[in-house]
Amino acid sequence: MARTFDPFRSLDDWFGSAAPMRTSVGMPMDLFRDGEVFVARIDLPGVDPSTIDIDVEDRTLTIRAERPAHDKDVQWLTRERPTGTFARQLTLGQGVALDKIDAGYADGVLELTIPVAEEAKPRKIAVQHNTGRTEISGDTDISGEVDSEH
Repeated sequence: MARTFDPFRSLDDWFGSAAPMRTSVGMPMDLFRDGEVFVARIDLPGVDPSTIDIDVEDRTLTIRAERPAHDKDVQWLTRERPTGTFARQLTLGQGVALDKIDAGYADGVLELTIPVAEEAKPRKIAVQHNTGRTEISGDTDISGEVDSEH
């Protein structure tokens, strides 16, 4: 029975830092496998691309971004869009190539491409076998020499 290899375990985590960070509330994500890569698409509308920070440490990928608050002195009628600093963490399994992760940001969407590591890709293993048969006759001693007296 074949089992599907999933090198991701999603982990939304609070960060212990001076500035409060919200978890994935402001960072909804789609994650899927497309052939030999995993793709994460994270919605970050209204985020300045220069505030996006992506780190990998000890198989934990951390994404941080900031959406500035509207600082004008206004009377709010409705305020539903989250602002501030947001963070999201993904725990990466052993089967991904950490040194080959790519990131791009367009139209408010951050896209991470995380390749499957070469050693984690499925492969066939050839079985070596002999097609001929080796026979040992009674006239052969342990050294392999033929006993001429028989």
